[in-house]
Amino acid sequence: MKSTFFGASFDAADAARAAQFWAAVLDRKVADGADEHDAVVEAGDPGSGPRLAFHQVPEAKSVKNRFHPDLITSDYEGETARLLALGATKINEFQRNGARWTTFADIEGNEFDLIAG
Repeated sequence: MKSTFFGASFDAADAARAAQFWAAVLDRKVADGADEHDAVVEAGDPGSGPRLAFHQVPEAKSVKNRFHPDLITSDYEGETARLLALGATKINEFQRNGARWTTFADIEGNEFDLIAG
């Protein structure tokens, strides 16, 4: 028997708030029953990636990320503006070896990248 990738879990101060942010970013739905302790962003169609679970933890983020997703878009400027409007914070922009990406922080300070594709 082999293992199958089911989903990814984020530590969060407020699981429902973090789930709402990521559901909006990925245009998905937060499953019923979400609260500050536990919340799940449903996977949607098979091409949309795994489900995301959020679990409340008492410790604040410290130095390293709890999870670091990479997103890719064909509308880099438009998606940058949309992420900022959702509450993301731009940390830095990079261009290296023909690649362009921006590192953002989500509403809990966890970093993620948006790649121009």
